[in-house]
Amino acid sequence: MHLDDLDTPSLVIDLDALERNIGEMAAVARAAGVRLRPHTKTHKSPEIARTQVEAGATGITVAKLGEAEVMADAGLDDLLIAFPLVGERKLARLRELLDRADVRVSLDAVDVAEGVGHVGKDLGRDVPVLVEVDTGLHRMGREAGDPSARLALDIAGVPGVDVIGLLTHAGHAYRARDADELGAIATREALDLVDTAERCEREGLLIRVISVGSTPTARVAATVDGVTEIRPGTYVFNDVQQLRLGIATEQTCAARVLTTVVARPTAERFLIDAGTKSFSSDGDDGPPFPGRGVVAGRPDLVLDFMNEEHGVGHLVGDAVLRIGERLEVIPLHVCSTVNLFDVAFGLRDRVVEREIAIAARGKVQ
Repeated sequence: MHLDDLDTPSLVIDLDALERNIGEMAAVARAAGVRLRPHTKTHKSPEIARTQVEAGATGITVAKLGEAEVMADAGLDDLLIAFPLVGERKLARLRELLDRADVRVSLDAVDVAEGVGHVGKDLGRDVPVLVEVDTGLHRMGREAGDPSARLALDIAGVPGVDVIGLLTHAGHAYRARDADELGAIATREALDLVDTAERCEREGLLIRVISVGSTPTARVAATVDGVTEIRPGTYVFNDVQQLRLGIATEQTCAARVLTTVVARPTAERFLIDAGTKSFSSDGDDGPPFPGRGVVAGRPDLVLDFMNEEHGVGHLVGDAVLRIGERLEVIPLHVCSTVNLFDVAFGLRDRVVEREIAIAARGKVQ
């Protein structure tokens, strides 16, 4: 099947770009001497996760327990659940998952650790946990340094858990205004975590895992002494957010939404057959990539807004566009865009080589 034979909207993946992206980040980790545990919430595909492991990843990261279950069902059995598990339903599922996979979880509260500890006591073995540290995003975790070190020591005293390390996510890197600011955030992320680990160790708690990194920060953070693991996710596909930060190009954006031009109501306006049911509605737009996505190879087209089924844009300058033309649109935020599709079509030289199941789509529990 050829690209031209696909109906629209469809999620399409450039397999050559995907494989290069996977190989490049694996090489970054090898060169820095750190482990790569990629975040699979971006692609939600056991097939792609296996490709990452074959390229050198030492395990994978997931956002939710449901994603972990899908990955374990596919034979991927070294899992980090980077989200606190709260409530008996979640803990019962964790207990079952620990019978068939090596699982570690992140958390930032003694109360959460106590719940996980009950699972460990039931199983007769400690559950590995990583304590999440706030290095600037101000989402999960306590402030780096003494506040997080004290928390880690408190959690280490909970029966049934084993504090193996510290974890952070510098998501505020997405707000960086230039490469220097991005590099400073990445360095600070790593140094703060290493400093917190040293404070723990002075109090007798050995920190074996120092886990950092998002796609924007991983390449720099990996080089900081003391870091043992990076967890980038978006790098497999890239998106407009990575274009804006200068760490991706159109050629390295492996995932696009294939759409069809369905209306030209005015000389300036066009509509495509994909809206917020095919594209994530989150993500910032603005210079130097205005619009609700980047139309690959067409800087003369700007997507202004989206409704559920309609994408509405305008032509720039002397652009020519006809009803029936097909456009490939790079999403603003690829992770939540992929979650809108059941399947992606893997392309090589515009020929569909295989279908890739988004098996963990919708696994938000």
